[in-house]
Amino acid sequence: MRCSKLFLLMTLLVTTSTFAQDSVTAAQVVGAIEKQFGTTPGQRRNHINGVCVAGSFIGDKSIQAYTASPLFSGKSIPVIGRFSLAGGSLKIPDTARNPRGMALEFELPQRRVQHFTMLNVPVFGSATPNSFYDGVVANTPDPATGKPDPEKQAAFKASHPDAQALAEYLAKNNPVASYANSDFYSVHTFKFINKKNQTTLVKWRFVPQDGIKRLSDEELKTAPARFLDDDIMAKTKSGPVRWDMVLTIGDSSDEQTNPTVYWPADRKQIKAGVLTLTSASAQQGGACEKINFDPLVMAQGVAPTNDPVLLFRSPAYADSYAKRLTGK
Repeated sequence: MRCSKLFLLMTLLVTTSTFAQDSVTAAQVVGAIEKQFGTTPGQRRNHINGVCVAGSFIGDKSIQAYTASPLFSGKSIPVIGRFSLAGGSLKIPDTARNPRGMALEFELPQRRVQHFTMLNVPVFGSATPNSFYDGVVANTPDPATGKPDPEKQAAFKASHPDAQALAEYLAKNNPVASYANSDFYSVHTFKFINKKNQTTLVKWRFVPQDGIKRLSDEELKTAPARFLDDDIMAKTKSGPVRWDMVLTIGDSSDEQTNPTVYWPADRKQIKAGVLTLTSASAQQGGACEKINFDPLVMAQGVAPTNDPVLLFRSPAYADSYAKRLTGK
């Protein structure tokens, strides 16, 4: 028993030494994702499965106390969006215990735009770009078996406690039955800046008015590989689908730069607006297909924090986007 434990410890140490020690680049991370999933020319490297949506957003004027963003003028703002499933393979089923994404591009006055790029999980799985890269490497299939190496996965788990919160959330919560019945979180902390140049730390969540509905354990066994896209297309065809935007007001003591950490549950929450989606269509040839939903595309009144993962997403998205445009 002692020998087997010693062997495992040595294996963990050797494997852990292969994890990123210095700052990784966007090209390295995108390359690692390509190695994990393979590539489909001209398509996204991550969140490859998706569907286009369109509609409008009306922000509550009361939020102008926190931000000068024209999102909260009380007027209807046109929206182009995309729902997606995390992962870079078209073969990943809609029942996978992966995060789902909601990306929105708000068409503001004077040809300005604002992006919200969200996930249906309250925390991210990595505190740094290096940790994210390590997770991709640890979960990349071994060419000999076609599956990730369990020892590498164990080594990653043992050496990366920042991945624990998301893993626990995904294990406890079954995948959603519909995009229309999923909530979506900003995950990162942002800054709202009002006309007096006062800054407020915020997070936000989009809550479906029809309620959150998850697949039962039995439904997970029988659900088809693909149902999410057809479902949202059918629902928007039958009538508008709506989410309430709920803003959480942060405190200066709250974590700003680590997206794997929860904020205290007692933070003030305010209804900030309503998103209404009225149409959905296949992403191929759709309005959302060529949009790079960079979360750092911001207009007046919204600013990023120094969250390293948030800041890293922009160059990583740009690298993937450039490859898509060139048909790679």
